[in-house]
Amino acid sequence: MNNKRVMIVDALNMYFRAYIVNPSLSINGQPIGGLKGFLGILNKLVREMKPDQIIICWDGAGGSQKRKAVNKNYKEGRSPIRLNRDIRNLSEAEEIANKIWQQTRLFGYLNEMPVMQFLFDHVEADDVIAHLVNTPQLKGSQKVIVSSDKDFFQLLDDETILYRPIQKQFLNKNRIVEEFGIHPTNFALSRAIVGDKSDNLEGIKGVGLGTLAKRFPHLRDQESYTIDRLVEYSCEQRDTGLKCYSLISEQKNLIEENYKLMQLYSPSLSIQAKNIMSQTFEEFKPLLNKTQIIKMFVEDGITDTQIDSLYSNFKKLITEWK
Repeated sequence: MNNKRVMIVDALNMYFRAYIVNPSLSINGQPIGGLKGFLGILNKLVREMKPDQIIICWDGAGGSQKRKAVNKNYKEGRSPIRLNRDIRNLSEAEEIANKIWQQTRLFGYLNEMPVMQFLFDHVEADDVIAHLVNTPQLKGSQKVIVSSDKDFFQLLDDETILYRPIQKQFLNKNRIVEEFGIHPTNFALSRAIVGDKSDNLEGIKGVGLGTLAKRFPHLRDQESYTIDRLVEYSCEQRDTGLKCYSLISEQKNLIEENYKLMQLYSPSLSIQAKNIMSQTFEEFKPLLNKTQIIKMFVEDGITDTQIDSLYSNFKKLITEWK
């Protein structure tokens, strides 16, 4: 380990969290909670985690085309975002436009800060983050993924932990094994069986993570458990009369399709995107343009940002950058 701590933010996850709960308005009466709330959360994270490097990862426009090619219903039918507030001063169309404006404007603010940002059209942030976890440039560093998404359980290893801000929970690979009886190397396979309602992926009904951990004790081992081995074992155990074994042995195709959509061990990222990320690491120099940030706050009618400690921590990060 080189004692370097890298904070990797699942940005859209954090932005939506801020957008939903923060009711802030600009002096012009426009909702600004997504932008202001995101910066406030970032301020808190940087103050508490004291990272040496910050990487912000966004979902690209259009979502993952590769996953939708496998299953056209992937992530379809999601419920619209519900704002956690009583005051609604915009029409539905205006709210959508405002939400997009806040996110786009946030790109600009972050560009003036000593952080890396990655966004690729038709690529999910999950894949970008999965690539970062194993990129040679970060080998030996402690990686802290910031997201409430369970998809990242599968990425946890000796150098990678997950902070779930809504749950205020830090997880490492040992905590995953202790809590679920499933090792991160086998978590994507397990979720492929169970399914994921948030992504509109049906699983095998009647089979949950608890059942899998109990009936397939091998899943808690670090060795990666293949689908073929899982089905073979299920066939061998069908004489026990336990329903989960027959259900799994009969639905291999469903498990295989879900696994293609859910696994992050081999991220869905083009060679071009990987090259861009590699080049960014080579050329990146952390810079802070506080004057421009303050100017943007004035332009956007944002007051009382309370992120002075963020500036201080950014300056420290720049000073110690090597």
